[in-house]
Amino acid sequence: MNLMGSFDPRSHDDWVVAATKALKTTPFDRLKSTTADGIVIEPIYEGNPEPRPIGVRAAGTPWTVMARVDVPGNKTANAQVLEDLEGGASGLDLVCAESPNAYGYGLTISCDGCVKTLLSGVHLDLVPIRVDAGHRSADVAKLLLGVAAEQGKSVDLAVIQDPIGLVAATGAIGAKIEDAIAAAAEAAKDFPGTALEADGRVWHAAGASEAQELAALLSTAVAYLRALEAAGFDLAVAATKIGFTAVADQNQFRSIAKLRALALLWGRVLEACGLAPVAPRLHVETARRMMARRDGQTNMLRTTVATFAAGVAGAASVTVLPYTQALGLPDGFARRVARNTQSILIEESNLHRVADPAAGSGLVDGETEAVAETAWALFQALEAEGGIAAALRSGSFHAKVAEVAKARTEAIAKRREPVTGVSEFPNLAETAAAVMDLAAPTPKTVAAVEHVTAFKPRPLAEAFDTLRDRADAAGVRPTIFLANLGRIADFTARSTWSKNFFEAGGIAALTNDGFASIAALSQAYKASGAKAAVIASSDAVYDEQAVAAATALADAGCDVLYLAGKPADADKKAAYQKAGVTGFVHVGVDVAATLADALDRLGA
Repeated sequence: MNLMGSFDPRSHDDWVVAATKALKTTPFDRLKSTTADGIVIEPIYEGNPEPRPIGVRAAGTPWTVMARVDVPGNKTANAQVLEDLEGGASGLDLVCAESPNAYGYGLTISCDGCVKTLLSGVHLDLVPIRVDAGHRSADVAKLLLGVAAEQGKSVDLAVIQDPIGLVAATGAIGAKIEDAIAAAAEAAKDFPGTALEADGRVWHAAGASEAQELAALLSTAVAYLRALEAAGFDLAVAATKIGFTAVADQNQFRSIAKLRALALLWGRVLEACGLAPVAPRLHVETARRMMARRDGQTNMLRTTVATFAAGVAGAASVTVLPYTQALGLPDGFARRVARNTQSILIEESNLHRVADPAAGSGLVDGETEAVAETAWALFQALEAEGGIAAALRSGSFHAKVAEVAKARTEAIAKRREPVTGVSEFPNLAETAAAVMDLAAPTPKTVAAVEHVTAFKPRPLAEAFDTLRDRADAAGVRPTIFLANLGRIADFTARSTWSKNFFEAGGIAALTNDGFASIAALSQAYKASGAKAAVIASSDAVYDEQAVAAATALADAGCDVLYLAGKPADADKKAAYQKAGVTGFVHVGVDVAATLADALDRLGA
């Protein structure tokens, strides 16, 4: 039965007309948005009648569910490894203390015995393994291969040798960058699988846009391709020795488009080398920068969206950061949730059954092509400068990423880009999630030979987390009184908005159902014990009562007084200020700066 035959065909213009009618006085173009790369996202797209799937992972093949293994102490880590594998993980992501992705924890592996203890009970020939140990990745991988050989087993191994990403993350490296790359390429001869990794985590964590992350990945991969060829590898074989680690974040469609674009770009590089384009070995990790310290359970929402995007885009393997990663060392429950997020998407949602299900989507196809072209231009600019290493030395790429990160930080501060549970819908009654209480290991270091400007992580929630820390440290939580005027229908919208606004900075809002008179309002404020207040109601009520309310509150001792809403004109603003209003809160203000000032005024 053809259900579509029951509906009249509708063109793109028909949908525009319908949307314009629904918008009433709002211009249709207001629905357009622009990405950090300047790509315009249209409100309405037409699907492609002839979808062109981008083959990254074969249909019906589930991705490898990687368990992040970063628990200090190899015996303790082994117990977690076995729990992960029994609980649904199908691969292990070994993160050692020397990795910039260890976040202060990580494994300590220095001998065969360490490997045997860590992987006791693990069938090495059945479990794909990633070794992420910073400057020691090759050494740790050799120990692992030695144990596997002793047991007469082969192992599906990815060695995360990434000298470029290492120097970018830490700002220092124990050899000239080119020498470190050459040494990694030479070490690749000892490993059967991918042996150099173009790793996008450092760029994404520092705030890079989608095209910037892709351009850096591509320039890194090309540098490794050249080094492998110089080390004696046939070019076609060299291409198979390079793996990619990319990041998926809370922006579902943007992540899908970015990951699909990576496959297109790598194919373009291979074609330029005279090789047949093949899909990259793509590992995806959920984004570190989107993980909030406050209301950590909301991180589950973000990691689920990111995992969905990775699965749809064809990742060969996925690591989901446990939802408490930003709070410390995740415990077994948080790791179980990370596993189950993937297991549900595979086993219950059957997300792996269709190859590239996003193919044909006008939005995804369009954004994939746009971000690929933008990234290719950025890649060409990097190569014109002498490659990614030269751009790191000059600081040019750092400056470009910092510019994008600054713009995003400003958008978050003004809540143009909301962070759920942090800048929007904060929960002051949250209970902190449990994390493991283990001593952090001391990683082995090397003397630095070359220095560059490090790409420091820029968490999305950083500004608001800092404000919440200030409020918590005050001893007694700062409060603000909601001076609700008029009927419930008059003040509910602005009162609710104001509550979210101030609680995003850790300032508890004292709610009420409004007051019968200005005198009752003043008495309630005095009884509340609050040192600040915010007047909330409709513009019509403001015209009648705002000045009187502000005057009464000021007389009651309120010297930190806000009004929710933007005054219609300069005269009204001046009148409110004369009555005692010290600030105005409304859409478009710098929320983070306003809250910081409020905490200052409240002595927090």
